[in-house]
Amino acid sequence: MELKVIKEIRTNNFNDEDVMKKITDMWKAASSELSNHKGNTYGLYHEYGSDYKGDYTLCVAIEGDNESSIVIPDDAKYEVFNVNTDDKQGIFKTWNEIWKKEEEGQLKRAYTYDIEKYYPEGSIDIYIAVKEK
Repeated sequence: MELKVIKEIRTNNFNDEDVMKKITDMWKAASSELSNHKGNTYGLYHEYGSDYKGDYTLCVAIEGDNESSIVIPDDAKYEVFNVNTDDKQGIFKTWNEIWKKEEEGQLKRAYTYDIEKYYPEGSIDIYIAVKEK
């Protein structure tokens, strides 16, 4: 899959006091370009400095290509988490579930490309890249 990057930031969930503002501002800045987009929209996490406590790059992306496109390998393995979109904190709670599973040794993350997939009808799935067994 090839994803066309619309906007991106570099941040850290635990050491960047402006993380939520950066993420919110990134999505707001991308919204004008996405206003006529009818397909899936992606939040792409990559360029991890270490694990989920380290720095990472987050992009807003859509399917397609341009000079800043990112190619996701077709053979990547993922564990998929469904977000409860009825809960305003659904994405945050799902990420906390992911981090907990990792801390408990139930999730072996690859830290390559993790994807929040936003479907046009409103549902959201989070794809976490996992290591081959």
